[in-house]
Amino acid sequence: MSFTINRRHAMAGGAAALGLAGMAPMALRAATGEDITGQVARHMVAMRDMKLPPEVLEAAKHRILDTFAAMISGARMKPGIAAVGYVRGLGGTPQASVVASNLRTSTVNAALANAMCAHADETDDFEPVTKAHPGSSTVPAALAVGEKNGANGMALIRAVVLGYDLGCRLLMALGPDLVRGTHRSAEGTAATYCALGSAALTAMDETGMRYALSYGAQQVSGLWSWVDDEDHIEKGFDFAGMGARNGVMAVTMAEAGFTGVHNVLDDTHNLIRALSTRPDPQQFVTGLGQSFFITRSAIKTYTVGYPNQSALDAVLTLRRENHLTADQVASVLVRLPTDAIGIVGESAMPDVNCPHLVSVALLKGAVSFVDAHDVSLMKAPAVLAIRARTKVVGDQSLMDPAAPRGAIVELTLKDGRVLSHHTRFPSGTPENPLSTQDVAAKAMDLIAPVLTRARSQALIDTIWALEKMENVRALGALIKA
Repeated sequence: MSFTINRRHAMAGGAAALGLAGMAPMALRAATGEDITGQVARHMVAMRDMKLPPEVLEAAKHRILDTFAAMISGARMKPGIAAVGYVRGLGGTPQASVVASNLRTSTVNAALANAMCAHADETDDFEPVTKAHPGSSTVPAALAVGEKNGANGMALIRAVVLGYDLGCRLLMALGPDLVRGTHRSAEGTAATYCALGSAALTAMDETGMRYALSYGAQQVSGLWSWVDDEDHIEKGFDFAGMGARNGVMAVTMAEAGFTGVHNVLDDTHNLIRALSTRPDPQQFVTGLGQSFFITRSAIKTYTVGYPNQSALDAVLTLRRENHLTADQVASVLVRLPTDAIGIVGESAMPDVNCPHLVSVALLKGAVSFVDAHDVSLMKAPAVLAIRARTKVVGDQSLMDPAAPRGAIVELTLKDGRVLSHHTRFPSGTPENPLSTQDVAAKAMDLIAPVLTRARSQALIDTIWALEKMENVRALGALIKA
């Protein structure tokens, strides 16, 4: 099913949201009908038996595989190595597996480590409207709780679908740009509620789900300061590890019988009002169970920061269609949405820095996983020569709610010609989706160097048939080092 909530809906509801923000809890419930917490909690219970439309099932399996690939490849990168080493030192009851290792540890610890592996670089998926990275916290959390509880594959899929909705819908209710306006990380804010999707793998009733929502709300966190992290380690924690840990802790605490606040999304000191100056609570529940955020996330073609996807698509399109080489180009102008400049304009990370990545693309005609993460390329003379004539600027016209991460690249050639290309939807977006074969090929490229091609193919085949798996603990054997 197509997703219908977008920024235009959020803007259209702005006036109503302003009125709702000032209402007392009882008046708010009267205006919106039923309490939001109750609607969400009952949906969480209902997800255990929900029949998913075929396109949602396929979208879920694509994103589960994509996140497994991010986890496994990320386990060999600095943030993943740090996370796995950290949880190994913690010990813990062997309840769940840590990817690309021989380690089994507690559910909470496994979720933390696997999630940091999933966002160890820029391989995981991205939701363009909310700008959340839902897979990197949702899938590790669901895997950890699924292993602990011996859930089947279909239950894991439903939990992942639920996690995407909970995390992204929380941001919609808050207003993603309003969150960033308070110096908070929208990604970190969403991640805990993404991980609460793992509650679908438990036997909790509505009351238990309410308590899980409340314990999750107490842990929602994240600051915009992640942009200054040069090693991607704290960023991996903020975007994924922290939320997966917090969400799994909230779920398992409620599952263990911890009691809590009954209406954390509605009462006087509720989560939505606490984190937004213009909340729109109905965005959390409108279309819940009928439209699914998991069909709306973008699976990255290039393993780089998402604002760079369209820029790379545009520069590579111009290079390919005009049979160009780098020495024919006098200058490069990249136009990005204004809110992307502070993220990718001059990052110290090679897989995030837009001028660097565009220079590599123009020089090589592609940007591989290795190229995107090769710090030495940032000092390579041939790359620096192109970067010296590359300029990245913000363009307000690209702040388009319908295409929030587009880019325009303009090449001025030495012969005087000026070539331009506008990419509104790079490959991997819902408007320009990757095929099942494309997702599998990306996963193979990322997983095979760690697990071998044969074991990688076995994992890919297993995930394509995940709904038939009797116990997701079998995945542990497939992801061991």
